Amino acid sequence: MTEHVSHVVVGGGVMGSAAAWQLARAGHDVVLLERFEPGHANGASHGASRIYRTTYSQPAYLDLAQEAFGLWRELERDAGLRADAVLTLTGGVSHGVPRRTEIGDAFAARGIPHEWLRPEEAADRWPGLRFEGDVLHETATAGRVHADRAVAAFQSAARAHGADVRHGVHVRHVHPGPGSVRVVTDRGDLVAGTVVVAVGAWSAGLLGEAFPEPDGAAPLPSLVVTQEQPAHFALAPGAPAEGTWPAFTHAPAEPHAWPSGVYGLATPGEGIKVGFHGVGPRTDPDRRTFRPEPGQLAQLQDYVRTWVPGADADRFVPVSCTYTTTPDHDFVLDRVGRVVIAAGFSGHGFKFAPSIGRVLAELAREDPDASPEAADRLFSLARFARGPVAQVPGRAG
Repeated sequence: MTEHVSHVVVGGGVMGSAAAWQLARAGHDVVLLERFEPGHANGASHGASRIYRTTYSQPAYLDLAQEAFGLWRELERDAGLRADAVLTLTGGVSHGVPRRTEIGDAFAARGIPHEWLRPEEAADRWPGLRFEGDVLHETATAGRVHADRAVAAFQSAARAHGADVRHGVHVRHVHPGPGSVRVVTDRGDLVAGTVVVAVGAWSAGLLGEAFPEPDGAAPLPSLVVTQEQPAHFALAPGAPAEGTWPAFTHAPAEPHAWPSGVYGLATPGEGIKVGFHGVGPRTDPDRRTFRPEPGQLAQLQDYVRTWVPGADADRFVPVSCTYTTTPDHDFVLDRVGRVVIAAGFSGHGFKFAPSIGRVLAELAREDPDASPEAADRLFSLARFARGPVAQVPGRAG
């Protein structure tokens, strides 16, 4: 049997769920298809903590981050949750390689509350951390997003607005055609006016089949899928309580012993989450081990001993998730005809989810024969058509 619907969203992680919410609350007919059951840990949208912050200098990211702040609160209200159930403000600190001018100017221009502290001032205020160089304290617009609650809230609120949310449905193929897109699943086919594809680590496979070119390439950059391995570290004896910790990022000055910059934040009841950024082993999302790589885990313990005195480097629980990373670490938010593409969030996308959902919903409602307009050109596929994109350092958290 073939179903006919206006919009299909493939992928029930945070981005797909946010798109379904935005479409449904605007009054549109939408079916959300998720391969796995609720609360699964196979992708990049599970767990209890992601960093929310606005520590960017590019206008496109600042626009999305500032919009997301209000939309997280709208989501909480729409899902019937208390005001801080999904987004909890803790403040955030960034230290290490100085970005004082670009970030400070951007914050000043936008009126984002912040202050700069000397490392000894920051250490007095947050004795669970050590600091390097000037410390940016984002005072009122940084904190922690509860990932599992966010996904569940998007889906429950979407359902309340009429969305059909289906778990355990494996999408095998997406076939664009004249006037519609056919979505082939293990439970039958759907034909939709537009399809949003937000499948994280599975993007290259599904979209490569949807858009074959003469040489077999897909209209996507090379997407690198890695198995990242942060860990929750127990508090050290006498350390400040979890509720007093800010979210934090550290870009160590060269030379240093770590494979990348570091991010961290308190996860209530689980300890202090600390992780490297985008340097885990490459993986196939259907063949992951979920086991930490011993050498990198030992490096993470050494980092905690050196820079996070409030955590016990010898008492920890490893975490496993995926990153899907573009060559320039910027997202792909674009549309090819009737197929909207959300991919390559490169380990720093979760905080933007409700505003990215709005962008995806707008792309899905555009004239499929016209050029996409809803997404900033920073996120366009066209940037990869201009030739190889230089690899750039990632943005932790």
